[in-house]
Amino acid sequence: MDAQRDNRRIRVISFSGIDGAGKSTQIERLRASLEQIGLSVRLVCFWDDVATLTRFREGMAHLVFRGDAGVGTPEAPIRKRDKNVRSWIMTGIRLFLYVADTISLRLLIKRVQRSGVDVLIFDRFIYDELANLELGQSAMRAYARAITNMVPKPDISYLLDSDPNEARARKPEYPLEFLDFNRRSYLTLNNFLGIFQVVAPMAVDDVERETLKIALKDLSLAKPLPAPVPNTEGLSPQTSCVP
Repeated sequence: MDAQRDNRRIRVISFSGIDGAGKSTQIERLRASLEQIGLSVRLVCFWDDVATLTRFREGMAHLVFRGDAGVGTPEAPIRKRDKNVRSWIMTGIRLFLYVADTISLRLLIKRVQRSGVDVLIFDRFIYDELANLELGQSAMRAYARAITNMVPKPDISYLLDSDPNEARARKPEYPLEFLDFNRRSYLTLNNFLGIFQVVAPMAVDDVERETLKIALKDLSLAKPLPAPVPNTEGLSPQTSCVP
């Protein structure tokens, strides 16, 4: 009976990394591979499905900080000003918002446990917000530890490591200095919390093979799981997240 209950437990996977690390590509490839072996997979877009007060946050970014909207491409770079704006006022606002997002995340995971889906994949997680903080400060590390203790830990949390120069070339939205800072923060977060499966920078196909190997090994997903039941948790099925 215990084994049967464990088989029915939703496996949770999260993808984290700096902007331009290739998360969207790897999420879609892992999702396709898992569906090919008969698993039902649902995607959760952190900004759309979890983050709170998103209109307020977008308004601050566009109206107050004069950041560009949209998605940057090599042909059409943009200049975003949101998580890269550094001031004590913005830090205070972030600390409040991240607590609200943590509560929202807890509630969402609780709802989804009743959905019957086999695998839940998060495009970003609460860890991505914590990587925006000055984790060199002991107070920020204590805050990050408290936040991570408030949410269920994913079965696998991938950190797609990436060279900031290459990431910015793929997705030119934030200054290189911020991407450097952000990458160091992810690694610092992992150093004192041990939350990530770090996937080193390599070719796209090699990253795909590595993420699938980790998923099949750590989650024992190669064996058949029960058929899913109808969606009752209130999330609309998503095929991809807006980057």
